[in-house]
Amino acid sequence: MINKIYKRIHNRFSIFFKFVFFIRYLFVVFFVATFFFLIIPLFFDYKKKEIIISDQLFQSYGLKINEIETIKYQPFPTPHLQLINSSGNLFFNDIDVKINNLTLYPSLPSVYNFNNYQINKIKLNKSRVEIDANQISGLIKNLLSLDNKISLKDSVLKVQNDKINLVNLKSINFKNYGFKRNIIDGEIFDRGFEIKFSDKYQNLKFKLLNTGVFAEIDFENIEEGSDKKGKLKSKLLNSKLKLNFIYDDNSLKINDLFFRDKRLSFDGSGKLKINPFFEIILNSNIRNFRSEIFSYLDLSKFFSMKDLIKKLNSQININYKARKFSNNLINDISLKTKLEVGRLSVSKIFTVINSNAICKGEVNLLEDFPVLDFDCSFVSPDKRKFLKKFSINYKKKNEPFNLSLRGKLNILKNKVNFDYIKMNNYEASAEDLKYYKNTFENSFLEKNSLMNFNKENIKKFILEIS
Repeated sequence: MINKIYKRIHNRFSIFFKFVFFIRYLFVVFFVATFFFLIIPLFFDYKKKEIIISDQLFQSYGLKINEIETIKYQPFPTPHLQLINSSGNLFFNDIDVKINNLTLYPSLPSVYNFNNYQINKIKLNKSRVEIDANQISGLIKNLLSLDNKISLKDSVLKVQNDKINLVNLKSINFKNYGFKRNIIDGEIFDRGFEIKFSDKYQNLKFKLLNTGVFAEIDFENIEEGSDKKGKLKSKLLNSKLKLNFIYDDNSLKINDLFFRDKRLSFDGSGKLKINPFFEIILNSNIRNFRSEIFSYLDLSKFFSMKDLIKKLNSQININYKARKFSNNLINDISLKTKLEVGRLSVSKIFTVINSNAICKGEVNLLEDFPVLDFDCSFVSPDKRKFLKKFSINYKKKNEPFNLSLRGKLNILKNKVNFDYIKMNNYEASAEDLKYYKNTFENSFLEKNSLMNFNKENIKKFILEIS
């Protein structure tokens, strides 16, 4: 019975079985042919094809390869070439690039056909790019506008100005295809960052990871050769910042700057110079501030960033005028600062009631323990009226009060030394200077130097020296 059924099935489906048994040979032939197709290029001498490969890289990606140490062919997972330790120029002749591992994915016909060599995708692994600051916008635009697929992994971007290093961006990753298309991530100042481009590159969003820092930029124009205009909106933790800018190859001009926080608010304008050297110029008007903001400053961390301080040059002018009927100790302040190669000079003029104070100081921020040399004077036409502000009774009316002092303040050690102190017709002796030193340190420098000048501490100091 079983044999009859088998014969009946075999007779009826004999053509089908013959086809299946024939197909298995085709599969064997296909896999053998594919294997040899992928393996045979292992025996090619790709050094002889170096010029062809370099020309195609330049035409498709703007990557001009000048030197290649080794070229290796790898058949799996897909056929590709690995260019080991190559160097050249990217987009522009003066953008130098060094690549530890440059991977090329050619089209399948190009595996054998070098007369019409086509590259579908490239990957730059552990590349190092040196670029002048004024070429950054051109580099980004060219990367984003590439038609062919490109990927950067674990790269370093050195931003320079006339061969002087300004900043290093590390561990940079980028793709112009796939899920993370047009997203740049990496590290700056040992902090992770992410930049997203959209709306035909006229909008970018920047995020400093795990810091609460976020910024969004909208460009009005991105044409080559023209000044870049746009608007910036940023959030720094609970603070908000807005401004308009104009960027050219040498500077970034800032207008309508607007900063708001619970403890500080100000507006202003300025300029960030890139050429011939890096410099920040800012004019600002403080609308409101609370002295408690100084308690959040960690000066030791700031002074530890010596490399960053060396590169910062700045001229910052700050003005403040207290609101009418406010109970602020200080009526108005005019502060001017200048920072050059780590040396900071400060000039401050402020008024308390109808009394004027002028302070000048200079400090080298690159020292292990920065010391501020200061020279201050205070003039009040009515000592009684001035002391009344601190709830101190004084009987004589219309008595002037003139104070001048000079000395040195060790910012991190919270120590002060006075060279001289003069009050009206009195000049402090050496013994008195030691007493004033101890009194000053106990009144103002117990917790945080330069940040502990509140009303109660000033009153305490005045009572001690009276």
